[in-house]
Amino acid sequence: MKPKSVFLSTLLVFSFSAAIADPGVPEKGVEEEMVSGMVMDMDSKKPLRDVNITAILNSKREKIALTDMNGGYSFIMLKPGTYKLVFEKEGYKKVIKERVLVKNKTSLQLNIEMPEFVPFSERGPSAWHFFDY
Repeated sequence: MKPKSVFLSTLLVFSFSAAIADPGVPEKGVEEEMVSGMVMDMDSKKPLRDVNITAILNSKREKIALTDMNGGYSFIMLKPGTYKLVFEKEGYKKVIKERVLVKNKTSLQLNIEMPEFVPFSERGPSAWHFFDY
C-alpha cells in the first residue's frame, strides 16, 4: 500500500468510529430533553453569532453552547431539572434566565434578545455630578 492510501484508510476508520461514538447524536426515534432557540440584538433584531451560553443546574455548570452564524443554539440531552441559562457576548450585557424547567422527553424553545453594553463614559454625567460638595 502506498503511504497516501494508508493515511486515507486510517482517516476513514477514525472518522467512522468518531461518528459512532458521538454521544451528542441522538438515536432515531428516541425522544430527549432539549432547549433551543435564537439569540438576537435587542435593537436591530439581527442574529448574534458566538454568544456563549452556559446551562447551570444546582449551582453546577452542566453544558456550554455557542450560537451559530444564524444566532441559533441548542442543548441536547439535558438532565431534567430547573436550570439557570447565562448568555454572554463581548459588547453586550449579560442576560440570565432563571427557572428554566426541563422535563422528561420535552423540548423548549427560548429566544433571547441581548441589549448592547454602553460604557459608563458614554452615558453622560449622573445627577450627582452637578452637586458641589
